[in-house]
Amino acid sequence: MSSLIAVHSFRGGTGKSNSCANIATILAQEGRRVAVVDADIQSPGVHVIFGVDAAGAVHSLNDYLWGRCAIADAAQDVTPALNGTATGKIFLIPSSIDPNQIARVIRDGYDVGLLTEGFRALISDLSLDALIIDTHPGLNEETLLSIAMADVLAIILRPDQQDYEGTSVTVRVARKLGVPRMRLIVNKTPAVFDRDHVRAEVETAYDCEVAAVLPHSDEMMALSSRDIFSLRYPDHPISTLYRTVAHSLVE
Repeated sequence: MSSLIAVHSFRGGTGKSNSCANIATILAQEGRRVAVVDADIQSPGVHVIFGVDAAGAVHSLNDYLWGRCAIADAAQDVTPALNGTATGKIFLIPSSIDPNQIARVIRDGYDVGLLTEGFRALISDLSLDALIIDTHPGLNEETLLSIAMADVLAIILRPDQQDYEGTSVTVRVARKLGVPRMRLIVNKTPAVFDRDHVRAEVETAYDCEVAAVLPHSDEMMALSSRDIFSLRYPDHPISTLYRTVAHSLVE
């Protein structure tokens, strides 16, 4: 049975897109068929991590939402980016980086109901084991729809008071929407913090399981989204934690 996984954060800069790329990579390396939808239409970026030239894409999620193509036509097979390490498949449905298209989304919006149809069509047309939605930060109509449809919601936060407050709002909304499962991922944790203490504090605050507490990493910062971290550093402690996260989301 396929899983629809929404990966969300209340604020930008939490590492949401990198997490999506790494989770998808690990699942594909384990033989699963996975797709990542860049639903952050106003500020797309996950294509960079997979080395995709979004400007050269024939179709994007925007084209589907505006009736120019089927959503599967916008799917790109990015499995080659995994350098032969995957027995499964990864497909990416990018959003357009054309400033005019982004401005149109901001100005005119789109029929968010099409997202529901599109997600279901992707799962069927691509025979997916997992569909990962890289959501837009914060809470808007599109994000709420993605969260409401999700089998599991992964909320990424930093150990930061603003993130804590925003995550509290997101958790409450997700519970009202009846999301079956939620997992929290604490990212970019400073080395001076006790990660076991952070886990206990966050789980107590939100009454929700923490899938992992990821430390701040100079290697991650230096990589600068130019590659998939768990592919470049498969034996790094963060890659091990990403595997824990991936398994937690598809259990």
